[in-house]
Amino acid sequence: MKILMLLSVALVVLSCNKVDPEEQAKIDDQIIQDYLETFEIVAEKLDNGLYYSVEKAGTGEYPTENSDVLVAYKGYFTNESVFDESEPEGVAFNLQQVIEGWKIGIPLFKQGAKGTLYIPSALGYGPSGAGSIPPNRVLIFDIHLIEVY
Repeated sequence: MKILMLLSVALVVLSCNKVDPEEQAKIDDQIIQDYLETFEIVAEKLDNGLYYSVEKAGTGEYPTENSDVLVAYKGYFTNESVFDESEPEGVAFNLQQVIEGWKIGIPLFKQGAKGTLYIPSALGYGPSGAGSIPPNRVLIFDIHLIEVY
């Protein structure tokens, strides 16, 4: 009986920690705007909440969300803590195999381009998180779209 009561209390506490998706989107947007302002970065915002900036325009083709691509990247949080990074020669993958923020963001760059994606948590790993990425975390990726296959 005590175990059931403890489980019930734990479920109530955990459910209280969940944030409404619309509220989380507002929180994420403010986090991204604060980051951009702090570092004096000019970025474009899409309707879905993703921001991006282009450091170097590419000259090749744009990928689609179904393309195979070769990308060199560094992923980090707004506190500049790096959680993942490829080798300089990049990693090949199909855009259907990645987070929504990459499916949407990578096709904004032409082959050869360099830039940064500022991804709200809903387009990243959401309320679940993944591995070393906590729930509801804004993600930043510096990317170099090396090749579109």
